[in-house]
Amino acid sequence: MSVISYRQALHDALRGEMLRDENVFLIGEEIGLFEGSYKITAGMLAEFGPKRVRDTPIAEEGFTGAAIGAAMLGLRPVVEIMTINFSLLALDQIVNHAAKIYGMFGGQARVPMVIRTPGGGGQQLGATHSQNIELYYAFVPGMKVVAPSSPADAKSLMLAAIRDDDPVLVLENLALYNTTGEVPDHDEPAEIGKAAITRDGADITVVAYSRMAAVALQAAGRLAGEGIDVEVVDLRSLRPLDRETIIASVRKTNCAVVLEDDWLTYGIGAEIAATISDGAFDWLDAPVRRVAMAEVPLPYAKPLETAALPSVDDAITAIRATLDAVARRG
Repeated sequence: MSVISYRQALHDALRGEMLRDENVFLIGEEIGLFEGSYKITAGMLAEFGPKRVRDTPIAEEGFTGAAIGAAMLGLRPVVEIMTINFSLLALDQIVNHAAKIYGMFGGQARVPMVIRTPGGGGQQLGATHSQNIELYYAFVPGMKVVAPSSPADAKSLMLAAIRDDDPVLVLENLALYNTTGEVPDHDEPAEIGKAAITRDGADITVVAYSRMAAVALQAAGRLAGEGIDVEVVDLRSLRPLDRETIIASVRKTNCAVVLEDDWLTYGIGAEIAATISDGAFDWLDAPVRRVAMAEVPLPYAKPLETAALPSVDDAITAIRATLDAVARRG
C-alpha cells in the first residue's frame, strides 16, 4: 500500500495503462504542454510524445467524435473533458454515437473509450462550471458511469474503465483531487457495477457516491461517538447500478438515507429510493430520506455556495431524523 492523493491515483492509472497497452492514448484540451488543468496528465507528453498525448482545440464535440472513431478502429482513447459542464457540447457524440454504436450495428463495432471529467461545486466557479449532471449519462443505456470517492477507487475504477470494451464515463469531483488514502501497489481493476460497503453498521444505511460517499463516512464517524452505528454503501458505479447491495443493506438496518451532490428533483437519489421501495419496502421502519443540494443554479458567493451544497451536518440531521421516526414507531 502507498498513501497517495486522488489526483496521483488517477495519474498512476493512466500512465500504467499507457505503458501496458500501446493502443491507449490521451486526448483533450491542454493535457499535453500545460499538463492538464488539474495536472492529472503531468509528465505524460514528455514520456509518451504527441502521438499518444494529443492536445486539441476548444472543440468538445470534435475531439470526442474523433475519439469515438479511433475506438471503433481498435484504439482505446481516454478523453479528458475539462469539466462535466463542457461535456454538454459533446452530448450528441456521447449519447447518440458512443452509447448507441454497438447496439445499432449488431455488435459489429465497439467503442472502448473513456471520458474522464470532473464535476461538483465548492470551488467558486459559478453556476455553469459547478454542476453535477452525471444523471444525464447514467440515464443512457449503452453507457457505463463510475464515480470513485477515494484514491484507491480512483485508480482501480480507471483501470477497469480503460480495459472495458464499452464507453465509460469516469466522474471525478474537484473537491476530491487533493484527498489522500491508501492505494494498493498492484494494478488490479475494480468491478464496474459493484458497490462497496465502506463501513459496516446495524442501525441505518446511508447510500452515497463520489464526494458524498466521503461525507457519509465523516458523518458515520461523528455519530459513532454517540453510539449510532451507520452502514455506508458507496455506489462507485451509477450505471450499471448495484441494486442488490443496496437492498441487502436496507433489509439489514431497516432504514435508509440517500446523499447526493446533484439536485433533489429527478436526481440519482430518486432512483435509489425507488430501488429500496421495490426491494426492501416490507423491511422499512421509516421513510427513505434524501439529502441533496439546493434547487438553484449554484451561487458564486462563497457563503451562498456553501449553504447550497449538502454537508456533513445535513447528513447527520437526516440520519437523526430517520432514527427518531423509527423510535416513534416503537
